[in-house]
Amino acid sequence: MSNKIKKAIISISDKSEIKLILNTLKKYKVNIISSGGTSKEIKKLGYKCTDVSEYTKTDEILDGRVKTLHPKLYAGILSKRDNKVHKKELKKNNYDAIDLVIVNFYPFEETLKITKNQNKLIENIDIGGPTLVRAGAKNFKYTTVLTSPHQYKEFILNLEKNKGSTSLEFRKKLSQEAFNSTAYYDSVISEYLNNMNDDHFPQKKTIHGNLVEVLRYGENPHQKSAIYSKNNNLDISQLSGKKLSYNNYNDIYAALNISQTLPKNNGTVIVKHANPCGVSVNKNKIESYKEALACDPISAFGGIVSCNFKVNKKIALEFNKIFLEVIIGLGFDEDSLKILKKRKNLRLIDASKLGEQNSKNITSHFDSLLLQSTDNKIFTKDNFKVVSKIKPTKKILDNLLFAFNVCRNVKSNAIVLTRNSSTVGIGSGQPSRLDSCKIAIEKMKRFQKISENDIIIGASDAFFPFVDGIETLVQNGVSAIIQPSGSIRDKEIIKFADRLGVILVFSKTRHFKH
Repeated sequence: MSNKIKKAIISISDKSEIKLILNTLKKYKVNIISSGGTSKEIKKLGYKCTDVSEYTKTDEILDGRVKTLHPKLYAGILSKRDNKVHKKELKKNNYDAIDLVIVNFYPFEETLKITKNQNKLIENIDIGGPTLVRAGAKNFKYTTVLTSPHQYKEFILNLEKNKGSTSLEFRKKLSQEAFNSTAYYDSVISEYLNNMNDDHFPQKKTIHGNLVEVLRYGENPHQKSAIYSKNNNLDISQLSGKKLSYNNYNDIYAALNISQTLPKNNGTVIVKHANPCGVSVNKNKIESYKEALACDPISAFGGIVSCNFKVNKKIALEFNKIFLEVIIGLGFDEDSLKILKKRKNLRLIDASKLGEQNSKNITSHFDSLLLQSTDNKIFTKDNFKVVSKIKPTKKILDNLLFAFNVCRNVKSNAIVLTRNSSTVGIGSGQPSRLDSCKIAIEKMKRFQKISENDIIIGASDAFFPFVDGIETLVQNGVSAIIQPSGSIRDKEIIKFADRLGVILVFSKTRHFKH
């Protein structure tokens, strides 16, 4: 069922492409009602329109807060054109049907990015706009509603195809997009108010996002997938390489989570299947990469490298020696791009504009949402306590904290072994902590040359429930261990460490990652 468009109401903040619409409406002799800045812009461009206040015979009041909230407008939008009672009531009140609603909202989200002034933000909460859109979207059987300049070209094509009318299928699609638009708009405002009231888990929760792209597939080819962002774009940009997959994004964010915790402009992270397989914070960029790679060069094959610094020519040449899926840098110089872009499939990601981590993590299962705050706690000395008789030097303590920081980004149960602020063995994702110890040790023995003078440090993401884990680590060269406290056997663990002459540091916080 097509619907002839005779009268339209236009009230927009985003006036881009408006001339395109006005040309088309003029062609099909559509009468336009408009208000405020939109009315001025339409007249400025040389087109005719009737001001809302003139149409409703009611002035705008309350500094423009009330201008489109009038029954003449809503009756025109919401009336059923084939309903005799509706037609009679419109005629009785001298109201006309309104067939087209073109509205976008006050820029609340954009204003939120540039100011924290509550008064300015409140005044950018649109009331009339969403109400007009919801009315038009509800009555899609008769009314066409546009909420974005991106819809204009398709609207014009549909209008021309139907000789001044729009098709029912098209109006249904626009209705869906309209309610998505109002829901998104309200969710941004509700999140602002939740944060303002420090209410992180409100009774009703809405989550908003803009589609960045539909991905080729999810974790496996039979799964569908897409990536959304709270902004219109991601804070990372792809400079080269084939399209990113679901797994690529998952690995990229896992790598960036670690990189952001490393010293500024320092450190290399290598990730495979969302788990780190090598991390180093050597100030020498080449050595940092080589040390991270040496932790587990087999797992690194086909992995993701995240550099917490700008990528240059020298390190780009090192990257070219093995197969990598993705390279992340805080920018790339021209020489490095020339080298790396020769591999057409290699994805290059610039993370130089990446902001802070999200304050919330979201997981969905069986139509339920699990929300939690992000584990991005900044480590301070107050969070740790040396419980062994032997005390660590400052260098050893710094290495213990490095190992513990890496460990919190490894899937549980997690064990990380380090030497001189570089990982030498990582055991991850095991139901048994002891098994994770054995895997980390096996990796270390397989890929590292350990001398008697090396100080090997072990980190665990949660406490050792029994002494067997610590015993296994010490028997294989570990001389300093950091772990969370909280076991009923903490005292037994401390005595055991003292008996073996091992440095033992307790953390007050646990860092499971599932």
